[in-house]
Amino acid sequence: MKTCEYNGEPLNEPRSHPWTDAVANSACRYYDFKTEPGLIRTALEDFLPWSHYPAVTLLYELLERLNAPASILESNDCAFSGPHKSEASQLSKSLQCDGRVMILYRELGLNHSLRRVEGLKNALHFRLAALDQEFEWGMIGTTILPVLYIDLPVAQNQQLGYQLMISFWAWGDSEAEVMSNLERVLENLAQAVGESMT
Repeated sequence: MKTCEYNGEPLNEPRSHPWTDAVANSACRYYDFKTEPGLIRTALEDFLPWSHYPAVTLLYELLERLNAPASILESNDCAFSGPHKSEASQLSKSLQCDGRVMILYRELGLNHSLRRVEGLKNALHFRLAALDQEFEWGMIGTTILPVLYIDLPVAQNQQLGYQLMISFWAWGDSEAEVMSNLERVLENLAQAVGESMT
């Protein structure tokens, strides 16, 4: 599976966890899927129009596992853009979809350690490199982002920590092909992340 370390748009200002506002859409809000797992399949507005595809079911299942009681991780945010014109001019496919999921350690104090979050990132790349090596039409990227853990019982100037943003892309020449390739991407991601959750 192809992976990269993705820089994306500059993200200099730390977000909060739990977050209280969304830059792109003020109607979006944080849900604690640990306490309300039933919302995973109903509250994620970006995914709902595409939920008839198996790829989106896989994403829901990944979020359910991340936020399950036995997991040492949890999700903080996710987003998705369905099939649209490809932004990767070097590829021969005309369409792409893309999205992200943010993950962090459930024991919030562990997220203060950049080394620990980097270890999570490196383990994910290592596991993905061994999976589905011939697959060309998908990619997973990682970015470590600053976060203010506002629920930590420490002084405000000691709340700064980190989280891992996992970005994903899939390409194809039709909606069906893009979503089929996304299914393959998310199968690989679920396998790699699953090995890090217990």
